[in-house]
Amino acid sequence: MSDVFLSYSNIISSLGFNSETVVENISKKVSGLQLVQDIDIFPQPFYTSLIDKSKLKEVFENLHPDSLKYTHLEQMMLVSLQEVIKQSNIELNDRVGLIISTTKGNIDVLENESTFSQSRSYLSELGKIIQDFFNFKNDAIVLSNACVSGILAVAIAKRYIKQGVYDQVFIVSGDIVTPFILSGFNSFQALSDEPCKPYCKKRSGINIGEVAASILVTSKKEDLSTKAVKILGEGSCNDANHISGPSRTGEGLYRSVKSAFREAKINSKEIDFISAHGTATHFNDEMEAIAFNRLGLSEVPLHSLKSYFGHTLGASGLLETIIGIHSLHNNTLYPSLGFEELGVSKPLNIITETEYREIHTFLKTASGFGGCNTAVIFQKNKK
Repeated sequence: MSDVFLSYSNIISSLGFNSETVVENISKKVSGLQLVQDIDIFPQPFYTSLIDKSKLKEVFENLHPDSLKYTHLEQMMLVSLQEVIKQSNIELNDRVGLIISTTKGNIDVLENESTFSQSRSYLSELGKIIQDFFNFKNDAIVLSNACVSGILAVAIAKRYIKQGVYDQVFIVSGDIVTPFILSGFNSFQALSDEPCKPYCKKRSGINIGEVAASILVTSKKEDLSTKAVKILGEGSCNDANHISGPSRTGEGLYRSVKSAFREAKINSKEIDFISAHGTATHFNDEMEAIAFNRLGLSEVPLHSLKSYFGHTLGASGLLETIIGIHSLHNNTLYPSLGFEELGVSKPLNIITETEYREIHTFLKTASGFGGCNTAVIFQKNKK
């Protein structure tokens, strides 16, 4: 059975409008988080990463959109996906699929001041708009499974290709910062009033951010990007522990990684680094530490990228995968920001400085509300 690769990619974020710029900023330990004081979004000052709307509008107009009015999220996703379609130069025929991953989609159209029809909040509408904009021949598949959505989309795309449904799949992920989302996390007392500090003893919760990210998943070995990686294995498991609280034993994450190991036919000693979920909440970070120790991964270099973008919800898994791909290509380990002292009960090898070393394989994990967990293992493409 043929191999499946991740190839061309794009990131639209507060740290830049292409993957290379974003990664360059991360290598310099530049965070996209900023303190925002806007009572129309949230009553107290809060840290977040926001996409420059004026710059986004300018770039979006270069796509020559039709007369339909597009939401902020739609503009983000269309700009990002357009770049990947352009880079790949692929004809969008009936062997090409489209997956859209998001947690809340166009949730902002439900706000009183919105000028959009409330029907735009339906995820199916978001899928149709993106599908029609680029004239995809197949219906968009919208994947909304809490905060694993972005990386789960990669696993699902790989399965479609392996099963012969598609030869290639484009993925676009995105979520935005809205009063609804902020108030929801605030009700859990999960928001931090400072930049988040994953795995740190001084961590006090998450920041929420917005991003759009896109990638091509393909079985075609011809015309791969220079940074292409192979998907070695993946696994997804729901521990069904609680609607918002992760398993205290890390069972769902543990089983997801074990499943990915089995398919990849490798073990923990062959993982060069982990791109972990690392939300900087007490329960999530503790759960991950327990799971990684159960898996024999405590000494593997690990980072969370939440302190650069905040938690970008359904887009976070794909965003962080793209940065992991650049890590492999650049032979560079990028640091977790804000980490001072380990604040979980089990040992972890947190990356604190940009480090250059030969690396070939990385593990990406994500966990989310409802007990969902996903793990995917990637390897540098050998030309």
